[in-house]
Amino acid sequence: MDEIFVKTKEMERVVAEGGSDRYSNKVMTTLFFEPSTRTRLSFESAMSRLGGKVIGTENAAQFSSTIKGETLEDTIRVVSSDSDVIVIRHTDIGAAERAAAVATVPIINAGDGAGEHPTQSLLDLYTIKKELGRLDDLHIVMIGDLANGRTVHSLSYLLANYNKIHISFTAPENVQIPTYVKKYLDEKRVSYEEEHDLEKVAKTADVLYQTRIQKERFTSLDEYEKACGKYIIDNALLSVMKKDSIVLHPLPRAGEIAVEVDHDPRAAYFRQAENGLFVRMALIDKCFSM
Repeated sequence: MDEIFVKTKEMERVVAEGGSDRYSNKVMTTLFFEPSTRTRLSFESAMSRLGGKVIGTENAAQFSSTIKGETLEDTIRVVSSDSDVIVIRHTDIGAAERAAAVATVPIINAGDGAGEHPTQSLLDLYTIKKELGRLDDLHIVMIGDLANGRTVHSLSYLLANYNKIHISFTAPENVQIPTYVKKYLDEKRVSYEEEHDLEKVAKTADVLYQTRIQKERFTSLDEYEKACGKYIIDNALLSVMKKDSIVLHPLPRAGEIAVEVDHDPRAAYFRQAENGLFVRMALIDKCFSM
């Protein structure tokens, strides 16, 4: 991660200087079986700014041979011959791992269902380091749909590599953080708690990491409505937070951060999204320099 962050800082300079043509002979394929705006465009912009070419589809479930019954593994075997790197987002947990098992080129996981979102967690960490100047000695509050929020799963795993981390999980009853994430944190001896009082934990937080209640992951409207609207970050909550804390969100948001918060300097979520470009450029560069 330290290597990636050093490379990410370099990529900020590359973008500021107008980009690079170092990978003009490379092709990246984006296979998105699940809707995406930020992640897909961020990867495609990253490859373009490195001089490479992009092919692929934003709706692979409909516009690939999957609709004809082709397996993911066969799709990846074929696409590997057309690509130098493949970025995949899929509805199924573990899909990226399955793809990597048969691919002949690097696979980058852009999100696998409710499982993980590792590139998002890398840009989250980079943002925290950039905004606060450290990745140790942090109190991070993760809020919202923690059961289906793959970003909080990946971020929890990466935070376990740092020292003096305390995580507060704040979620509605029906979307609590999964047991397997807590088990991992226990094994790594990371301090955490499950706390329903958002105002209480916000007072000592260095980072509020808000997430969307993911309507598309629920099996019934009743279950979604039980979780929706329970925790909202607004100016009233900001008033109890530390002056040097930050608010993050993987986006898109759907009402869980009031628009009024955008004007507060602690609202770092749009700067966070911009950092995604630099981190993904660094990852692409690492794939080609291995």
